[in-house]
Amino acid sequence: MANYLYRLGRFSFRWRWAVLGAWLLALVVTGVAAVTLSGPTKESFSIPGLPAIEALELQAERFSPSGRGEGAIDLPASAQIVFAAPEQETLDTPERQAAIQTLLATIERGEQVAVVVPPIPGGSISVDGRYAFAQVQYTVSAFALGDETRETLLAAMAEARGSGLQVEVAGDVLQSIPETGIGEVIGVVVAALVLTVTLGSLIAAGLPLLTGLLGVAIGIGMITAVSGFVELSSTAPVLAAMIGIAVAIDYALFIVTRYRHELGEGRLPEEAVGRAVGTAGSAVVFAGLTVIIALSALAVVNISFLTVLGLAAALTVGIAVLIALTLLPALVGLAGNRVMGRRRESIGGGPSRPARGERWGQFVTRNKVLVLFVSVVGLGIMSIPAWQLELALPGPATASLESTERKAYDLVTDGFGPGFNAPLLVVVDVAASTDRPAAVAAIGGLLSGLEGVAQVAPPLVNPAGDAAIFNVIPTTGPSDPLTESLVAMIRALPAERAWIGVTGLAPLDFDVSARLADALLPYLAVVVGLAVILLLLVFRSVVVPLKATLGFLLTIGATFGAVVAVFQWGWLASLIGLDSTGPVISMLPIFTIGIVFGLAMDYQIFLVTRMREEFVNGALPHDAVVGGVKHGARVVTAAALIMISVFGGFVFGGEEMIKSMGFAMAVGVAIDAFVVRLTIVPAFMALVGRAGWWLPRWLERVLPNVDVEGERLRRQSLPLGAERQVVRIE
Repeated sequence: MANYLYRLGRFSFRWRWAVLGAWLLALVVTGVAAVTLSGPTKESFSIPGLPAIEALELQAERFSPSGRGEGAIDLPASAQIVFAAPEQETLDTPERQAAIQTLLATIERGEQVAVVVPPIPGGSISVDGRYAFAQVQYTVSAFALGDETRETLLAAMAEARGSGLQVEVAGDVLQSIPETGIGEVIGVVVAALVLTVTLGSLIAAGLPLLTGLLGVAIGIGMITAVSGFVELSSTAPVLAAMIGIAVAIDYALFIVTRYRHELGEGRLPEEAVGRAVGTAGSAVVFAGLTVIIALSALAVVNISFLTVLGLAAALTVGIAVLIALTLLPALVGLAGNRVMGRRRESIGGGPSRPARGERWGQFVTRNKVLVLFVSVVGLGIMSIPAWQLELALPGPATASLESTERKAYDLVTDGFGPGFNAPLLVVVDVAASTDRPAAVAAIGGLLSGLEGVAQVAPPLVNPAGDAAIFNVIPTTGPSDPLTESLVAMIRALPAERAWIGVTGLAPLDFDVSARLADALLPYLAVVVGLAVILLLLVFRSVVVPLKATLGFLLTIGATFGAVVAVFQWGWLASLIGLDSTGPVISMLPIFTIGIVFGLAMDYQIFLVTRMREEFVNGALPHDAVVGGVKHGARVVTAAALIMISVFGGFVFGGEEMIKSMGFAMAVGVAIDAFVVRLTIVPAFMALVGRAGWWLPRWLERVLPNVDVEGERLRRQSLPLGAERQVVRIE
C-alpha cells in the first residue's frame, strides 16, 4: 500500500492543477445535484418490533383509515398549554376566563390546527382551581409546522399573560429543525489557532482547514442530493459536518506534519510529499476505515434514523480520506516551501534539547510500571459511577429551568401530580372476543385495580367496536421506574381473547431506551471485532490490537462514569450551567462509542505506526516507543485539543441534551488521547518490549503485508538521483 500511495502522492503533486480542478468540479456537481435532486427531510424514524409502536399501529389501523407505515414514528405535533393563577387565587374570574377563551380561539383558527380541547372540570382543571391545561393537536409533525403557526401560539400566550395569568407550553410544538450554529464556527476558529501554533505557519495551518471545509461541503452536497430518493433526518447533515470536519483536519494535519519532516530530512518537495502520503497516508487510510466501521455499524441497533445518520457521517469520512490523499498533496505543491513558514530545518546540525514529546516519552518509559498502575487504577475509579447509568429520551423534565417546557411540566406536577405528565394510552384489541363490550369493561376494571394508577378515563371505542382506547394516568412521573413497572404490568394483564398494548411518550421512551441499551454490547462486539482485524493488518501484532481495545474500554468506562457523576448525580453541575439532573439521553452511549472509538483509533494508528516504523527500521523496542511519542505526540495533542474545543463548545449551550453529548465526547477524547494513547500505550509497549510486535508464524503467512510503515519505500533510491540536501526557506 505504501508504494501505491507514494505514487498517488507524487502524481497529485505533479498534476496539482488538474487535481484541484477535479475536486472543484466535484464541488460544483454535488452543489447542483443538491439543489436539483434534494427532497424534504423526514423526522419520523422506524423501530420495528417495539411494543409501544405495535400499540400505536393498532390505534392507527382501527381509529384512523389512513393508518401509518410499519414501525414509523411520525406523530402530529401537539401542545399542552398550562395556565396558573397567582398564589391564593383561582382561574375562574371573568377576566382570566376571557383571556383563556381568547387564546384558545386564536389558536383554533390556525390552518395547521386539528383540534383544541379546552380545560375540563374534574379532568384538566385542578381541585383548587388555580391550575388548568388545554390540549392542542396539529395536522402535521413538529418539523413541518410553519413559522406562522408557532408565532401565533407565542403571541396568543403573551397576550394572555397580560391578564395576570402564567401561561406556559409543553409538547413538541416549539421543536425546530436543527441548524449549524455558533458551536461549529467556534470549532473552526479554535482549530485554526491550534493548527497555527502547532505548525508555526499560516499557510500550513490553512491547508487542513481548506481541505476539511471542501470535503464537508462535497459530503453535505451528496447527502442533500440523496434526500430526494431516501428518507433522511434533518440532523444527518449536521452530524456529518461535525464529524467530517473533525477527521478531515486530523488526517490533513498528520500528512502535512510528515511532509515537513521529510523536507527537514533534506528531500525535494515532490519526493517528500510522496513519502508523506506513502507513510502517513497509509495510517490515514486505516484510521479512516476504523471510523467508517464505527459509524456504519450503527445499523446493528436496527433503528433506521441511526443507520442513516451513521452512513451519512461515514460518507463524509470517506471523502475526507480521499481529499487528504489527493487534494492535499496538490495544494502542498501550490504552496511550495511556504508550508515550512519561517522555520529553517536541516540535518546534521548540532545537538539540541529534546522536544516535549521526546521528554514525555522518556519519562513514561522510565517509570512504566508506576505510570501504568496510576493510569489504569485512576480510570477504573472514574468508571465506577457508570454502573448506575440511567437512560431516557429527552423531555421537559430535563429541560432548562428557564424554558417554557420545563415551567409547564412543573406547573402540571404542582397542580395535578407527576402522573399527568406521563399519560398512558392503553390500546385494546377485542376483535376475537365473543362479547366485545364486556371484554372492554373487564379490562377497564383490571386497569383501575392496578397499584400505581391514579385515574382511568372512560374508554373510547372505535365504530367497529373491535378496539378501545383507555387514557390511564399513573401516580408517578414519566421517568420514574415505578411508571415503567406499571407499563410492564399493564402489558402482562390476563385478558381472554384480547390483546392489550400500551403506548404514549413514556412507554415509547422506555422501549427505545431498552432497545438502545440492549444494542450496546452487540454494537461494541461488531465495532471492536472489525477494528481488531484491521489493526492486526496494520501493525502485524497480536498484542497491539488487544491493547488498543482494552484501552478504549477504559476510556468508555471513565467517560460514562463522568457523565453519570455530572448529569445524574449533579457533581460540578453549576460549572457548566446545568439546571437539573436526571437520566442520560438514550442515544448518548451509542453515539459516544461510535465517535470516540473512531477518533481513538485515529490516535492509536497515528502514534503506534510511527513506533512500528522505528522498530522495523532497526530501533530497539524502548527507543522505538520514545521515537513514536516524539514524532506523534505533537500531532495527537493538536488533533485532540481541536476536538475537545469543538465538542466542549456545546457543553455551554442551552439544551441539556446538547450539553451531555458535548460533555461526553469532549471528556472521551481528552481521556483517550492524553491518558490512554499518550500515557498507557507507550508505558505498556515499553513494558512488553519486543513481545509487543509478536505475531505467530502461521498468522504472518496468512495476513497480507500492507506495509503501513513504508519499509519498502526506504529500500528505494531517491528518484531523479537527488542526494540529501538542506532545505532553505528564503
